[in-house]
Amino acid sequence: MTTTQTPNGPPAPADPQAARLPLWDRRFTLYFTARAVSLLGDAMMPVAVALAVGALYGISGVGLVLGVWTGTFVLLVLFGGVFADRFGARRMMVGADLVRVFTQGVLAVAFFTGKPPFWLLVAMAALAGAAVAMFLPGVNGMVPLVAREPQRANATLKVADALAHLLGPALAGLLITLTSAGTVYAIDAATFLLSALCLALIRFDPVATPAHTPAAADSRPRTGRSLRRELHQGWREFRARTWMWAVILIWIGYGVLVFGPLVPLGSALVGARLGPNAYGLAVSFLGAGTVLGGLLALRLRPARPLAAGAVAMALYTSLPLCIALGAGLPVLLAGHALGGAAIAFWSVMWATSVQTHTPAAVLNRVTAYEQAGSVSGIALGQTLAGPATALASPDRLLWVSAGACLAGCAALFAIPAIRTLHRAAPRAKP
Repeated sequence: MTTTQTPNGPPAPADPQAARLPLWDRRFTLYFTARAVSLLGDAMMPVAVALAVGALYGISGVGLVLGVWTGTFVLLVLFGGVFADRFGARRMMVGADLVRVFTQGVLAVAFFTGKPPFWLLVAMAALAGAAVAMFLPGVNGMVPLVAREPQRANATLKVADALAHLLGPALAGLLITLTSAGTVYAIDAATFLLSALCLALIRFDPVATPAHTPAAADSRPRTGRSLRRELHQGWREFRARTWMWAVILIWIGYGVLVFGPLVPLGSALVGARLGPNAYGLAVSFLGAGTVLGGLLALRLRPARPLAAGAVAMALYTSLPLCIALGAGLPVLLAGHALGGAAIAFWSVMWATSVQTHTPAAVLNRVTAYEQAGSVSGIALGQTLAGPATALASPDRLLWVSAGACLAGCAALFAIPAIRTLHRAAPRAKP
């Protein structure tokens, strides 16, 4: 009989009915709608920033606006995890959405009425980055509240994420060409408004909800503990799980050596060899592969999810490798599709493991620590990609990326706490 491991105990029998439990009830439908529409808006913004801000303030302006957004997020995301556990993930997410309705609405008006001053772009980027830092830690915490079987929910959300990143950039480019950047920012503001409405409509039954369940933590704010103490508790819970902090250490290496430099180096090489349209097509195939990976994660339920995810991540090596080899268009597209499927499958296995092996009361804080580590590595890799080209050619740097990807997979398998982590039985939904 297939067994799973409880967060603090020996393997326990898996629930054979879990995969057949209904997913699309009212709570999950509202949550899925909220995430799907906001993800589409998010996917449109990088193109809007690159085209609209770049046309006004050049590459350095784009870099500064994006850097301020990322930097603010990294600085504040730990506090977002504390606040999500203290006041409830849903409350924090609704508030963050409303802040982004304001920031994107202000920028939409600014672009509609003329040339936005640079200080306004930077100020709204900082405010939006802060809002995302308050929003994202609750995303992990909400899934067990709205879905009986987290892996199916995570896979379904990953497919929506992939479709958003497949359609969003093309839609943004089309809208800017036909109308203006203000239209893209206005649509983005509308997606956050719809997301906030859907999240606000999610209800948990206070009578049928025991005090120790995740829904109880979301419905009753906790205000009696110091911020420092709650940050320390989140760090203690994060550090206590060897499999978790070990993965994040490896992921920081991935961010610096693989994920961070891949876009600037890959876009330059592919654009120079095959033209800018080829790189855009490759990104589309990456999104298509991500959809397939999410669908695969809907079907497969490995007993050791992180071990299965590590196998998938070995296939991600094809992405930097096909660019470093100077492959033709068919191989380039196949490599991107395979890489997209690999990262999507890993993402579902990882998110489900975090959600089901972490106590509900600290899940948002623990999520904040793992997000801070992951994003900081990517930000450092993006920053170092340009200076690194003074030491080696872009194709040689991507060979390093391919080697680092394989080394990371070997490290995932070499650590017993990661390799042997079993799939946990899903929590009962309140």
